[in-house]
Amino acid sequence: EKVADFLEEHPSIAKVYYPGLKDHPQHALAKSQMRGFGGMIAFEMHSYDEAEALMRNLKLCTLAVSLGCVETLIQHPASMTHAAVPKEKRESLGLTDELVRISVGIEDIDDIKSDLSQALD
Repeated sequence: EKVADFLEEHPSIAKVYYPGLKDHPQHALAKSQMRGFGGMIAFEMHSYDEAEALMRNLKLCTLAVSLGCVETLIQHPASMTHAAVPKEKRESLGLTDELVRISVGIEDIDDIKSDLSQALD
């Protein structure tokens, strides 16, 4: 939740998708069904170029296609997992060029936020 809160407050982030945020449309449902909200967060940058720059500038978070590991992994679906899908189809599925997904790992939360901050600024 702390990473989602951090991202939601950062000016480089256009939108955060995380059921643990009180303004998420399914927050109440997630809260009733889950003990925690998990470590998977999706967010949108303001542009494709900004999303690409974020990926290049990270030092701690690992760029990866699969998001199932103990370390913090991050991906840009438009240029990775869904690169072969036509743009119109991707966008109809909510996978915009600006979308980034992160799976928060077991590293110290302040280290993760610090890495994201230096990559975003």
